Amino acid sequence: MKKQYHLLKRLPLLVFFFLFCTGSLIAQESNKVSGKVTDAKDGTPLVGVTVSVKGTQQATITNYDGTYSIAVSRKAASTSTLVFSYMGYTKQEVAVAGKNVLNVQLAATAEMLSEVVVVGYGTVRKTDATGSISAVGSKDFNKGAITSPQELLVGKSSGVVITSNGGAPGGGATIRIRGGSSMGASNDPLIVIDGVAIDSKGVSGMSNPLSTINPNDIESFTVLKDASSTAIYGSRASNGVIIITTKKGKSGAMELTYNGNVSIGEAPKFMDVYTGDEYRALAQQLLTSKLSGLSATALKRLGTANTDWQKEIYRSAIGQDHNVSASGTFNNTPYRVSLGYTDNNGILKTTNLKRNTMAISLSPTFFDKHLKVDLNLKGVYSKENFGNTGAIGAATSFDPTQPVTNGNTKWGGYFTWVDLTDNLANGQMNPDGHPNGIGPSNPVALLNQTDNTSTVYRSIGNLNLDYKFHFLPDLSAKLNLGYDYYDSKGHNNQPVNAPWTVRGGTGAYTDYTGKGKTQLLNFNLQYVKDLKEIKSKLDVLAGYEYSKFWQENYNWFRTSTSTTDPITTPTEHFLISFL
Repeated sequence: MKKQYHLLKRLPLLVFFFLFCTGSLIAQESNKVSGKVTDAKDGTPLVGVTVSVKGTQQATITNYDGTYSIAVSRKAASTSTLVFSYMGYTKQEVAVAGKNVLNVQLAATAEMLSEVVVVGYGTVRKTDATGSISAVGSKDFNKGAITSPQELLVGKSSGVVITSNGGAPGGGATIRIRGGSSMGASNDPLIVIDGVAIDSKGVSGMSNPLSTINPNDIESFTVLKDASSTAIYGSRASNGVIIITTKKGKSGAMELTYNGNVSIGEAPKFMDVYTGDEYRALAQQLLTSKLSGLSATALKRLGTANTDWQKEIYRSAIGQDHNVSASGTFNNTPYRVSLGYTDNNGILKTTNLKRNTMAISLSPTFFDKHLKVDLNLKGVYSKENFGNTGAIGAATSFDPTQPVTNGNTKWGGYFTWVDLTDNLANGQMNPDGHPNGIGPSNPVALLNQTDNTSTVYRSIGNLNLDYKFHFLPDLSAKLNLGYDYYDSKGHNNQPVNAPWTVRGGTGAYTDYTGKGKTQLLNFNLQYVKDLKEIKSKLDVLAGYEYSKFWQENYNWFRTSTSTTDPITTPTEHFLISFL
């Protein structure tokens, strides 16, 4: 026991001696490399830079003053490489080459240098922005089968709530920035695409004005949320502004890119309604109890089918989206050209969206890069079938004991509830009787007897000139010329044998066309001077903007017996602002 006690007393000393010897051996086999990491532009120390020995697990980070110290194997000191990495800066690898001191300067990456936010009068560094602004870049976009631009932004910016308007293919959404600001007027934010403000009222025949843009062509979103950041747009920006910047060409050899997807959509769950058997049993129970006023004659009108009307109107919807783009430099001019094709079926039968998009971007420079030119052209041609959404409600309330068709000769063959007085000699319902005025319509008939389609052509473009004066590089002049043009037409027709229209005996046909044009001229002079001596910046801006908006819509309504005169609503207004 005594020997064991003395051994335990000496154990800490033995452990210390072992660790000391081990540390001495490690120290003898390694070489300490230290130094300082600073910003290549202004020399400020960089805190938290990761310094690692390439090919090993050894790593450390820089202190508050940018200094570091790391052990490098003495045997491999001549061949070891230190890797310096820091978010927003270009990773740098430096050979140790037997040195004990390595001071490194890291340069900001292109992303860091261009970490600016787009505002109404141009761009500013994110750190210089004084208003409430959030920027979402392509790296942060939502992934998946995206067919509408707003889907990229869902959940990515605080204070921005995006709610789908119904789930139709390519359908629109309600966008709210920090809630609504009006009880009666529109609460939609202003949408600006490459410097061109688009009409928030939308386009006749286009369920989503944002579907003008192929999501694959978008580089970033900038959301302006408060009055200070939206002031330049005036009252039309009272609900905030969403600025969309599209992709531009890049210097280098041509790069060809393709991406595509095929998707399948299904209704995840149906409403729980009575089956045909349950409906008949309930009707019989009500007749027996004599509580509902249901008569035996009415009970005879129940059918023998078990029709699930929700399954009759919904389907597995297959969609496909294909995009190809080419970017590079031709004759010192960066360019990007893209083509997109979308064909999406809705889960509601007959609904569909087909869209063809095109985008061209040219970014040449002249006069030793003092003049920068950005030319952007975008076009879309879309065809939509909106179907008849009334079928959705009808499918939950229509009689499940009836078949989809019953062989009638008047109503397209689709089962139709007729007046109680329209009976055959045997007391059964006359399938060719007059449609009942209060009965719901056959959901399948609502879809198949409705022709609700549109075609839309739209083009948005701008030419932006940015010139820095040779004699005063801090002074720049910017000119932006833009346009937004659309031409649409469509119809919503139900034939005379559609039961819900022949209740008046006329049928219903609606045709419409729409044209619109926006013209923009924006010019400003800006003087920006970095005052490094006092760590400040002087920014002076003066500008002028002229916008012209013109729109003309025609609507015709006709029946089988009459036609109304076209209703036209031409509008034209101007906006002139100074800064």
